[in-house]
Amino acid sequence: MRSLFTALLLGSVLCSAALASETARITVTGEGTVEAKPDMAMINLGVTTEGTTAAEAMAANSVQLGAVLEQLRATGIEERDLQTSGLSLSPNWQQPQGEVTPRIVGYLAMNQLTVRVRDLDALGGVLDRTIQDGANTFNGLTFGLADPVPALNEARKLAVADAMARAKLLTDAAGLVLGPVVAITEGGASIPMPMFRMADAEFARAVPVAAGEISTSASVTMVFELSE
Repeated sequence: MRSLFTALLLGSVLCSAALASETARITVTGEGTVEAKPDMAMINLGVTTEGTTAAEAMAANSVQLGAVLEQLRATGIEERDLQTSGLSLSPNWQQPQGEVTPRIVGYLAMNQLTVRVRDLDALGGVLDRTIQDGANTFNGLTFGLADPVPALNEARKLAVADAMARAKLLTDAAGLVLGPVVAITEGGASIPMPMFRMADAEFARAVPVAAGEISTSASVTMVFELSE
């Protein structure tokens, strides 16, 4: 019985010592956002053609897309900024009135192209020329930064400063003293791409575009020691 009491007493003393040796800490998350003007755009357009046979649909598509590519190159778009992003050929099923079973009445060929435009001043003209010359599918446009690292690094600095300010505010309110940083963990970073806006859904000549600004965000989680 005495040995059991001694063991319990020793365990209690060790537990108290371990708790006393633990340093109080505070964990906070900071966020930072930087606004920047975009310097490039990505457009996704394409050509959709029909034919009575698969070969006819694909041949017509190749001719029409070739004309679009020619126009893009004429506007100054480099080969490295042109990429095929989708190619498909599918039957066109229809169910004529009075018939029970659908049947193939032709074929649809679709070729999608992703284009990087580095000169935003020429963006409206690029869209206009390609659409006038055969691009009949438009899947959207996004703006971005050719080099997002500087904006992202600035957002990270702001996130760290925000975390430190939050930690100082909380500890001052609690009557504690903020100690050194114990750990820093970077959270997610995002570079949203605002969508293309147009004044006329029919793509009027000299298609109007508005680039706006891009928000680059970052977050960090920081752990600080505390003292009374």
